[in-house]
Amino acid sequence: MRHFQRAGSVRMADTRAFSLEAIRTDGWFQRIGQTIGSFQALCEIVGGRFFAFAMITGARITALTVDRRHPENTLVDFVVGGNEVEATDEDVQRLPLGEFRRRLVSALVAEEIRAPRPERTTDVEAIQRFVGVRYLLLAPLYGYALEELRLEGEHERIRLLHDGLEETIDLEEFRARLRAHVRDELNRIAEPGTRSAIELSHVAEAEKALADGNPIRVLELLGAWPAPLAIFLRTPEGQMLNPNTRQTIAKGLGLLGSACIELDEVEKGEEVLRLAVQYARDGSAAADIFTRLGESMMGSARPGEAIAPLRRAANLGAAGKVIWPMLADALLARGYFLAALSAVEEAREAGAEESALVRARAMIASRLGDSLSAWERVLHAPESTKPPPA
Repeated sequence: MRHFQRAGSVRMADTRAFSLEAIRTDGWFQRIGQTIGSFQALCEIVGGRFFAFAMITGARITALTVDRRHPENTLVDFVVGGNEVEATDEDVQRLPLGEFRRRLVSALVAEEIRAPRPERTTDVEAIQRFVGVRYLLLAPLYGYALEELRLEGEHERIRLLHDGLEETIDLEEFRARLRAHVRDELNRIAEPGTRSAIELSHVAEAEKALADGNPIRVLELLGAWPAPLAIFLRTPEGQMLNPNTRQTIAKGLGLLGSACIELDEVEKGEEVLRLAVQYARDGSAAADIFTRLGESMMGSARPGEAIAPLRRAANLGAAGKVIWPMLADALLARGYFLAALSAVEEAREAGAEESALVRARAMIASRLGDSLSAWERVLHAPESTKPPPA
């Protein structure tokens, strides 16, 4: 009997679980982006994921010599390791953009020495080394959220969420998947025509990415659009686009503009939104784009500028319960109390939440006083008691 108890305890000891919550790196690239003033421009030129690859491998970009006409001729100056501020001319390396990308991919897919298995669930550094720092940083770039490492005898398995779906796979398979993603990134960028192609099929994926709070992915999908589309708009072919294509392009540019704004590239984002307006004209995408533009201006404390795009959005059929409260706030900030009162009434009729109108209503009442009360008594009086129209 004792023999079976000992065997059972050995089997239990052979299976150990390590939570990965403490070493997850979800959102690391976005957080770094908030500290870099030229982040959006670097993502656009180098490629969002390639810029992330550079950070993971320790290749710090010091300068870019950009060739807009022939992007493949762009030159990248960078240093590997050390302190960028103290880097000498001898430390700086220069490569064409394509070769720089290939160098990054080679570094990330190279074999590395396996770290020993962790022994304690509290030894965070040992767990981190065993899973692999590069894989911990690559995982969120491709939609993986790591949950748990399980050591089951000779097997090493990892439980994770991929785009919200849970699965458990061998740790080595997980690493191989990420290496394949990295290789695919290079293959995709190297395909003929991908550099300047406008893939309309990317718009649906970009919309989902923005809704999921992943503006970096939107930049990766649509970041190359503005320059060629700004030129294309001035060509005869651009002017003769069919309405459906025009609205899809406008929608994509709208998503890209909002993504830039979320990454604190407000000026760039609004520039993209204005290009989107030119494509949308008065079509089905226009109301949403004007709404995004007005939201950006309100978010950066420019209510006076926001009034025009918000009014345009309202006239084009934007959701009333969204647009009218925002417009009321913009009008109040500029002291247009009667116009704000009209916007509040429109918001109520559109079904806006009363809580969204309380502040605006209070400000209007404090300014208009008895005049507002008298007007509301007439407005809400029974039809039989109202004076006849003049």
